[in-house]
Amino acid sequence: MIKGCKICGVTDSDTLNYIINHPYPPKFIGFICNYPKSSRYVELESLKKLLNIKKNKTEFVAVLVKPNNEILEEIKSLPFDYYQLYDCTPDKIKNIKQKYKKKVITAFTIKYKSDVLRHKSFADVTDVYLFDSKGYEKSHSFDHNLIKNIKLNKKLMLAGNIKFDDNLKNYEKIADYLDLSGGLETSGLKDISKIDIFLNNLNKLKNET
Repeated sequence: MIKGCKICGVTDSDTLNYIINHPYPPKFIGFICNYPKSSRYVELESLKKLLNIKKNKTEFVAVLVKPNNEILEEIKSLPFDYYQLYDCTPDKIKNIKQKYKKKVITAFTIKYKSDVLRHKSFADVTDVYLFDSKGYEKSHSFDHNLIKNIKLNKKLMLAGNIKFDDNLKNYEKIADYLDLSGGLETSGLKDISKIDIFLNNLNKLKNET
């Protein structure tokens, strides 16, 4: 059953204010902290200004691809509740959790069944499993049948080319949380109308179940 969602790649205060104050806000909002290849990347000084806001009911997520010590030190005082980590070993994640006292969303990029099976090595260090496509900054999809029957000890978040107007019932037997970024955009920018439609549709689904 889908419990909530994450809206990822927010870059401006108008969009952030809208999302936080929506009648049905997402559980998570993600910010791209160290991946300049992404059009949704936010530089450190801009990030500090962007996050100077009352979060209300949402939790902030720092999206980090193979982070080095420098970026981890730079963001440690920012109001992040979770670090979403790509391309990190279990030992690296364990060290980050112990040092910075953050919950961790471990991201796995999926193309083959072998990519899915990697999750077993992260059972002790992960708070949420995220299964994403190999697209990284691009909105690609992957075969959700690869993760349909896996057994996890934590919640499962699903990303990868999910659209704002998708039939969300297609995901409710797979995921606990949905993660959208490009699917909420028009011409590469977050689209308030698409965000509104998606959050309202998700609320309807939750009320049906």
